[in-house]
Amino acid sequence: QVQLVESGGGLVQAGGSLKLSCAASGFTFSRSAMGWFRQAPGKERSFVARITWGGVITNYADSVKGRFTISRDTTKNTLYLQMNSLKPEDTAVYYCATRINYDSSASYAAEGYYNYWGQGTQVTVSS
Repeated sequence: QVQLVESGGGLVQAGGSLKLSCAASGFTFSRSAMGWFRQAPGKERSFVARITWGGVITNYADSVKGRFTISRDTTKNTLYLQMNSLKPEDTAVYYCATRINYDSSASYAAEGYYNYWGQGTQVTVSS
């Protein structure tokens, strides 16, 4: 079955860095679009970044552009999110997601574009 397992979260001071990982299994990772979302306390889950199945195209939310980098390693079936210059407002649970055999007209930045999600990893940025 499809599994997405995030790791790498933790507590970091403002200005610091973290690298999140999402280990994928149960599907052809190299042929699947992937995304990162986050949910801050009291807020809805929101788009962070996405990468196409070939890794050619990446897109970012304006709030993280220039600070975060999404990447994928198809030899390890792993998705990454390198987060630099972290701010307290980046505090959230971070989720990876994928779209498999799913016909949706939703934008890649919408939750409805994806049909499989990980359990999330907590990132806390202290000021």
